[in-house]
Amino acid sequence: MGTDHGTELKTLRPEEFDRWWDHLIRAFGGGTTSTEERELDRSLTEFDRSLAVWDGDTLVGTSGAFSFRMTVPGGAVVPTAGVTMVSVAATHRRRGVLTSMMRRLLEDARAQGEPLAALFASEPAIYGRFGYGAATLQLDAEIDTGRVTLALPAGTDEVRVRYAPPADVLAECEAVYAALVPRRPGMLARQPGWERAALVDPESEREGASALQCVVAERDGGVTGYARFRTKMGWGPSGHDGTVTVEDLAALDPATEAALWRFLFGIDLMTTLKVRGRPVDDAWQHLVSDIRRCLPQLRDAGYVRLVDVGAALSARTYLTPLDVVFEVEDAFCPWNAGRWRLTGDAKGASCERTADAADLALTVRELGAAYLGGVSLLSLAAAGRVRELRPGALTEASVGFGSAVAPWLPHGF
Repeated sequence: MGTDHGTELKTLRPEEFDRWWDHLIRAFGGGTTSTEERELDRSLTEFDRSLAVWDGDTLVGTSGAFSFRMTVPGGAVVPTAGVTMVSVAATHRRRGVLTSMMRRLLEDARAQGEPLAALFASEPAIYGRFGYGAATLQLDAEIDTGRVTLALPAGTDEVRVRYAPPADVLAECEAVYAALVPRRPGMLARQPGWERAALVDPESEREGASALQCVVAERDGGVTGYARFRTKMGWGPSGHDGTVTVEDLAALDPATEAALWRFLFGIDLMTTLKVRGRPVDDAWQHLVSDIRRCLPQLRDAGYVRLVDVGAALSARTYLTPLDVVFEVEDAFCPWNAGRWRLTGDAKGASCERTADAADLALTVRELGAAYLGGVSLLSLAAAGRVRELRPGALTEASVGFGSAVAPWLPHGF
């Protein structure tokens, strides 16, 4: 398949993987990577969904997709193209390379029956023009554990927390993660092999911290949670000044979650707890004595694109009954453009083409942002990105699209 500027887009062949990978690493700053990382990515790469753009014998673009399933409001797990590994050589910018890859990936996702596509954006401004909306936020924090205490719920003392080598308890941890997937929009039902990504631990990326550590929480004879973390020793004029960095934490119940946070707060010689990439409604915020000394910060995380508007809007449920007609603009995937009638409630939904008058007008990017329930249509309208054509339709749709829990895309890909 050719592009508009003389380059050729092809499906990646296994024997081309090392060149493809090296190009990607150079595009993202040229840092060092471990053999472990390279081999894991090779094993996870879906070669029939991975693309390479060539200018003669020179590789100038990379991209691909993973076959994920994502939880949507209501608990359904929907096939989703996880767009990944996107790079264009600095010598070939603004020549249509990225556009050709994005179009091919979305056409392939449509052909495979995936109503959704998702990605993490290294440069957010790029992906809006391809219809991706910022659908999830993530919470970071840096907690002064010497001055912040925890108020613990009943049952916390009944939970046993013990150290375990991360690889030895991988299956138990993955079972906890899998049990949580239906509970929160944005979570990914992992394909076999993806559980190993959490254990990749090259020393070059630890920044002086320890190797990955793990504790599991046990209650009533079973594993009910886990935390993976690193520690980094430090000393200041007043003594110890170490840092704990939380890599991953999951729990099946409030007492287990509190027990894990209590453990992390209480590790000897540590005074700072760094939390990265957590859900914006994470429970620890309501356990701490002083949220200001936790320095919480929000940032954009997962971007979502509706590949098939009708199938995507039909796949989720809605907090309140809806009967609304959307006028959707989608220049990049024209099969989505036009009017769609969405009818649904907390039990199910249907979205079909219609000739009826539109109630709301927006682009597919706004639908992607609002789809998981973390971004309100009202807030998008306040920014001039949604137009209300029938009085009352905006509030009706905004409330219906909400989610009882904040959406969260739990890990990169």
